[in-house]
Amino acid sequence: MASPGSGFWSFGAEEGSAAAESPGTARAWCQVAQKFTGGIGNKLCALLYGDAEKPVETGARAAPGAAEPRPACTCDKKPCGCQKAEVNYAFLHSTDLLPACDGEITTMSFLQDVVDILLQYVAKSFDRSTKVIDFHYPNELLQEYNWELADQPQTLEEILLNCRTTLKYAIKTGHPRYFNQLSTGLDMVGLAADWLTSAANTNMFTYEIAPVFVLLEYVTLRKMREMVGWPGGCGDGIFSPGGAISNMYAMLIARFKMFPEVKEKGMAAIPRLVAFTSEHSHFSVKKGAAALGIGTDSVILIRCDERGKMIPSDLERRILEAKQKGFVPFLVSATAGTTVYGAFDPLIAIADICKKYKIWMHVDGAWGGGLLMSRKHKWKLNGVERANSVTWNPHKMMGVPLQCSALLVREEGLMQSCNQMHASYLFQQDKHYDLSYDTGDKALQCGRHVDVFKLWLMWRAKGTTGFEAQIDKCLELAEYLYNKIKNREGYQMVFDGKPQHTNVCFWYIPPSLRSMEDNEERMSRLMKVAPVIKARMMEYGTTMVSYQPLGDKVNFFRMVISNPAATHQDIDFLIDEIERLGQDL
Repeated sequence: MASPGSGFWSFGAEEGSAAAESPGTARAWCQVAQKFTGGIGNKLCALLYGDAEKPVETGARAAPGAAEPRPACTCDKKPCGCQKAEVNYAFLHSTDLLPACDGEITTMSFLQDVVDILLQYVAKSFDRSTKVIDFHYPNELLQEYNWELADQPQTLEEILLNCRTTLKYAIKTGHPRYFNQLSTGLDMVGLAADWLTSAANTNMFTYEIAPVFVLLEYVTLRKMREMVGWPGGCGDGIFSPGGAISNMYAMLIARFKMFPEVKEKGMAAIPRLVAFTSEHSHFSVKKGAAALGIGTDSVILIRCDERGKMIPSDLERRILEAKQKGFVPFLVSATAGTTVYGAFDPLIAIADICKKYKIWMHVDGAWGGGLLMSRKHKWKLNGVERANSVTWNPHKMMGVPLQCSALLVREEGLMQSCNQMHASYLFQQDKHYDLSYDTGDKALQCGRHVDVFKLWLMWRAKGTTGFEAQIDKCLELAEYLYNKIKNREGYQMVFDGKPQHTNVCFWYIPPSLRSMEDNEERMSRLMKVAPVIKARMMEYGTTMVSYQPLGDKVNFFRMVISNPAATHQDIDFLIDEIERLGQDL
């Protein structure tokens, strides 16, 4: 594949983070925004810097579109740049929007109002005085609003109300006190890129219909492979609908590499395959085995140490056992950043074993791959460069809007051979451009969403150093939390030692349990503590953090930090809130 070159397409290493803006700088930014965006810039600045009216709550809105009367347009320019005429949405429908004849004024006014709704939501997402969640039970939400689909169209006034209602009850995943999932935060450049991607509304299967996006995928995947450590960014890759699918791709390609005949003849034509992964690995490894006809019983779980890392000696023992039974080991899936503990498997030792027994080595770095951006923390993935394939989810630690997951493959051309079907109605061989840029035939999907642009644009906006600063800050906050609670009364760590990733796992022990003997009754009562505190968090709407059991350990909190908006004060708030909500249990 020919290289698109450097310059506009390449990633800079400029400093990506800056000190907080001064009021003068903020106002200057507003003036620029107003110049280039008109009403949108005015409203965004008002929302961000305190000059806005209070955001409109979901519910009845008095005459949407009529709150600020506008003079009618009299110009003949297309598109029109004048203020739009007053629009009464109560009598208009989607058929009055473009491409309707004379639909431009209505369309621009409608989209402006949608943007207003979105900007209010964005501003509220970063406001610590607002709730993370306005929680209602499913039956309450179903009864409170009519969500059913009808034969007759709703008016645009009702459509705008639907937008407000949906966001009112949405979880503010960008809120600084939302810690519930590995994917948190709301990046403004990423958000803008997502809007642009939706407006472009194209498919990633050929260069002819997605020329810029296809080139950006090529450039971005090459850069990611460079960061993994493959010389010159060699290899292949694809953006897929999440880490589970990326992991399944790896399993699919590993099987094809060992037994290419499986593509035509199926599993009946090959020996019994087995894969290996740690007992703390993501469930998607087993799910992929089920989907590919390999079977979940063919996924052998390897024991972990007390920190959740795969034990290499147990891996080698289980490989030898499988071979003695006549099975064929074809894949080892190591994990760089486990979901619960945030553990990093010892990749160098695992690579040695895979080389010794000629087994495909995959690294599931969906959660931990982002640490490759950090000079301080990338050592935790030492050995990843020896992998045959790597999963990396920028929508997690790097804060790219969902979804954004990449599978990286060291051997170029293998993915194409594994998946191509030569559909002549899409992938004609006599096109007038370089056919290597028609990437759709190496994907399982035909329709494939443009996931690369938001990552590429954020990378351009931050530079690698900006991502590095963002990631380092999150890991520093995790260590801050660990240091605050490791010796604090009422807290017990799930395992000893500071966290490797931003996962901090702990039990909160209410006063009533602190003097109890450590027996079955105490464990039974402790098991109920985290679920009750979590439920209260959601009902108050103050914060969200996940919990789960693991093995013989009863429910404990798993705190993860990937939101760049979070601060030390938010960590302090979380600790105080857990104690407030759990002291009576």
